[in-house]
Amino acid sequence: MNTPTTPRLYHVPLSPFCRKVRLVLAEKRIEVELVEERWWEPGSEVQRRNPAGKIPVLRMDGRLMAESQAICEYLDEIAPTPPLMPNSALDRYEVRRLCVWFDDKFNAEVTRPVLSERVWKKVMKAGYPDSKLVKSGLRAVKDHIDYMTGLLETRKWLAGNTLSLADFTAAAHLSCLDYISDVDWDRSTTLRDWYATVKSRPAFRSLLADQVPGITPAPHYAQLDF
Repeated sequence: MNTPTTPRLYHVPLSPFCRKVRLVLAEKRIEVELVEERWWEPGSEVQRRNPAGKIPVLRMDGRLMAESQAICEYLDEIAPTPPLMPNSALDRYEVRRLCVWFDDKFNAEVTRPVLSERVWKKVMKAGYPDSKLVKSGLRAVKDHIDYMTGLLETRKWLAGNTLSLADFTAAAHLSCLDYISDVDWDRSTTLRDWYATVKSRPAFRSLLADQVPGITPAPHYAQLDF
């Protein structure tokens, strides 16, 4: 049973930003109550919880917290084990650089157009997908796969030799696309092996159990070995 002090995360299942926070909470073994925030429906209180009108929103320590990157870095500071930000300033810079890469560039070029057209239009009953936008996103993801592969050919993890918030940020975006089978894993065995390793962590279990009504996950989505 949840207690009044249990953190509460307002989220939707296929949001990379929400998934990023969920992964960090789980990795830190912080118990959380998940509350789906269907922000597009009448009566949603997302604007009251976050004036920016965005999710995720984390209710924790007596306050409402917004912006996934700020939330995740806060969690890493209050629960430093296991660490998701490196010790050196230069290494922390690289983690933050890659987090912005995925939350900004990757999201704008791939996650947002593909999910908006293939998932959210159906969930919100907002018309039919625009195939041009979907194709544009699927073309763009190839360049991103190649970029990530290049990083992983010189490092154990995306930002260096230790697991970091950059890995969880990237995995949050890729997992949303993988739910609808829109990642060409055959393009890079290096990236596929990295994702399989991240996917096998206990922190990933709740994401693999997600179900979006009307959107069937890919057959391999929850399989740790693809």
